[in-house]
Amino acid sequence: MFMNPLAPWLLSLEATRIGMEAQAVIALRVAGMAGLWDTSPEEMTRMVSEKPQAVAQAIQAAAHAVLSGHSADKVMHAGMREIGRHTANNVERLSKMGPAKHPLLW
Repeated sequence: MFMNPLAPWLLSLEATRIGMEAQAVIALRVAGMAGLWDTSPEEMTRMVSEKPQAVAQAIQAAAHAVLSGHSADKVMHAGMREIGRHTANNVERLSKMGPAKHPLLW
């Protein structure tokens, strides 16, 4: 199995992107809890209920890569791609909601 010599660097970039998106999601959700961002009431439940599904999908993707005989970097990428898909979707969805229309703030 050939491993791309840039694989560690590419994986670290992907992990950095996921970390930054996760921090943005946390910030938007905390702003929603504080009444500063216009989030739906279901957002607090969603932030807990989405984790098991995302982890299961990441494990499934990584396991599929292992069983397909891929190298370690491709296995890690397969799992991280699923987590990254969830963080990217959350950032996109939450950022579209916009600031809350609070009479004292606006």
